[in-house]
Amino acid sequence: MNDEQLLRYSRQIMLPQWDIAGQETLLASRVLIVGLGGLGCPVAMYLAAAGVGQLVLADFDDVDLSNLQRQIAHGVADIGRAKSVSAQQSLSLINDDIDVIALTDRMEEAQLLEQVSLADVVVDCSDNFSTRHAINRASVATATPLVSGAAIRFEGQVSVFDPRQTEAPCYRCLYAEESDENLTCSESGVIAPLVGIIGSMQALETLKLLAQVGQTLSGKLLMFDGLTSDWRSLTLPRDPACPVCAP
Repeated sequence: MNDEQLLRYSRQIMLPQWDIAGQETLLASRVLIVGLGGLGCPVAMYLAAAGVGQLVLADFDDVDLSNLQRQIAHGVADIGRAKSVSAQQSLSLINDDIDVIALTDRMEEAQLLEQVSLADVVVDCSDNFSTRHAINRASVATATPLVSGAAIRFEGQVSVFDPRQTEAPCYRCLYAEESDENLTCSESGVIAPLVGIIGSMQALETLKLLAQVGQTLSGKLLMFDGLTSDWRSLTLPRDPACPVCAP
């Protein structure tokens, strides 16, 4: 690292669990973020600020006025622009020391598999089950750690699915693909700061995975109730009959 990088990341480097080695690992890492909406915005902004060397932003949607209540990487001037491009520009203002790649097309399974295989961690910030299950299949197939988050109304959850661990569950162990529960913010609403809370937790779990510090949420589901400000942690066992990750 040069002197400017040492100063920029000094507050992380001084952490004994992190040190220069942790920061250098971060600068050499690549993270794929799928979805640049309410969750993806804080995830991308914090990972950029922290110094992840390469961020790949994948979203085929455009910025809409109704997004601005919670999607903090976008502004009024970005309405009508691709979310990934809008977020890319916002991240460049936060940290010009990293490489940010914007993907604006809907990824088919083969392209998703390729992008996940290139990443050290994939962060699922999407808002529908079909995309989440597609990301999970790619994560398991490529043994790439997956950081998953969801937020709706006043409730949020976050977990880590790490296929490198033999006893760790995958997303399919938790939710069946045929589930008909596919709530969206446009239909059910969401309080603005909730996505920031869950997205920040996703960013933290991503940094821990990359630098291999602390304990991640692998095998756990962390749930947050915004109305009571209560956190609850559940243990997630691996489904021995899971059609995705079972040996």
